[in-house]
Amino acid sequence: MSRKLSLIIGLIVILAGIGLSSAAFTVHQTTQAIVLQFGKPIRVVTDPGLNWKLPVLQNVQYYEKRVLNLDPPVESILLADQKRILVDAFARYRIIDALEFFKTVRTEGGVRQRLGPIVNASLRSVLGNATLASVLSEERVQIMHQIRQTVNTEAGRFGIELVDVRIRRADFPEEISQAVYGRMKSEREREAAEFRAQGFEQAQRIRATADRESTVIRAEAKREAEIERGKGEGARTTILNKAFGQDDDFFNFYRSMQAYEASLTGQSTYMVLSPDSEFFDFFGSVAPGTKK
Repeated sequence: MSRKLSLIIGLIVILAGIGLSSAAFTVHQTTQAIVLQFGKPIRVVTDPGLNWKLPVLQNVQYYEKRVLNLDPPVESILLADQKRILVDAFARYRIIDALEFFKTVRTEGGVRQRLGPIVNASLRSVLGNATLASVLSEERVQIMHQIRQTVNTEAGRFGIELVDVRIRRADFPEEISQAVYGRMKSEREREAAEFRAQGFEQAQRIRATADRESTVIRAEAKREAEIERGKGEGARTTILNKAFGQDDDFFNFYRSMQAYEASLTGQSTYMVLSPDSEFFDFFGSVAPGTKK
């Protein structure tokens, strides 16, 4: 009889242990929990620690207290200046009302399906009134703040708070990017051609100035050379006149030698003169006018 009693007591202890383990649940610092009974929320537990529920009849749904990520799909947006861009944005949110979150979206997958379109709609609404220059300037911070306020107005009914919204990238569509690239290339080629034309014009101007200065310098040098040459010729003539005036026979002999040198140069020189011509006076006599 005692063995049966021990067996019953042991069975009762095991069942009690199982019941206690299924009735206890722990909430960590980074989570919050909703106790559900037959799928209906009974209470919300936000404080960390050990808690209790009815075994079998109740179960627990956990939600994060930490900031969660939301990456909506890339959205094509037409800006106020009629420029279309592809906006890749991301959002960060926190669950502040677990009960409302459970009632509206239940899971993080549900909030992604509901909040993603809201974020993109806010992006279209706010960026539709902005220009590309403002999106790419310091005004972007104010634009993001306005988007966050707009999304928070809608996100509050899901029991969440939007912590931040940022634009990761803002690009032109492929066809617009190619067109912009083509315009930029054409503009740079036009500027390059303009710079080349200006450089060629300056080079021509510098070259013309240098040629003019070179011509002036050569003309001045030639003029001075001619002046000096004339002075030299004059001095030479004066000296020769003085020298030749002292001896007429030597002057005639010297001039005849110069005439012979000028006339008899070259290998095929022919001269037709009379044998008794004065040109040959110094060939037939020792002294002018004297026959050998």
